[in-house]
Amino acid sequence: MPAPKELDASASLPALYGVKLRKLRLRAGLAQRQLGDKIPIAHSRIAQFELGKEVPPEDVNAELDVLLDADGDLVDLWGHIKRTPHPDWARTYMALEQQARKVEKYMAHTVPGLLQTEDYARALLNVARPSVGLQLGRMLEARMRRQDVLTRADPPVFWAILDEAVLRRPVGGTATFREQLARILCVMDEQGHVTVQVLPFAQGEHPLLGGSLTVLSMQNRPGVAYMESSHSGELVESHEAVAEYALALDHLRAQALPPSQSADLIQAVMEDLPCDSRLPTRSQRSKLAQVQLQQHAGWRLRRGR
Repeated sequence: MPAPKELDASASLPALYGVKLRKLRLRAGLAQRQLGDKIPIAHSRIAQFELGKEVPPEDVNAELDVLLDADGDLVDLWGHIKRTPHPDWARTYMALEQQARKVEKYMAHTVPGLLQTEDYARALLNVARPSVGLQLGRMLEARMRRQDVLTRADPPVFWAILDEAVLRRPVGGTATFREQLARILCVMDEQGHVTVQVLPFAQGEHPLLGGSLTVLSMQNRPGVAYMESSHSGELVESHEAVAEYALALDHLRAQALPPSQSADLIQAVMEDLPCDSRLPTRSQRSKLAQVQLQQHAGWRLRRGR
């Protein structure tokens, strides 16, 4: 049987959790399968916890703490992990994003985070993480703060290819989505370092049907690629693999509509959106309240004459 994979406890909080869990399990004299049977969950999940690739649900973690006589250590560590607005793989990517000289993306399902409105981002986070709870405000603030990279004095070149599916999914309702599409058009028009293309359904198969991709080109270090889904991400640093992903993006650029035609399609989709019967968004309610206050002040002024 091969020796268990060594894990660097300083690499991340999930890694620290994994190292701690393995020590407690070995101290208890239990195999992964035996521990899994006691909960019960598949022993492969225990392996994922110990490798730092997955964090157990709260109820499973509480059971592990009791079974392994951890005296609350696992519960405390789990709380620190969950209070962190972004998982470690996302934080590593975001740090590199701030250093990049060029950010190239293919988005399969959603608008890129750097172009999202607050209401659109809120709708995504609420669905992707139903248990987000009180962390939502911090996560939204962090996402909005990331967008400063596009308006700083030396912004990176930003090139996004949006699958047509992004334009056909009205995240947050039509009012929120209309505002989001307008935001994309505004950025395309006002920020010369930002390019957006749409990859139409009619193009059929392409090299990145598997999911979304980002390639970051750096000034003082080799570039990296980043594959992501709603719940996980993978940072790729192999020079050969990054080159392959960059080539795939080149193919998609050739297949996508030119920026001007992409803008026309986004405008057409926005204009075709039906009226939204939902309640107004928070930003819309705020604007409405301001208008009402101004009207009320004017009414009082006229009545006082």
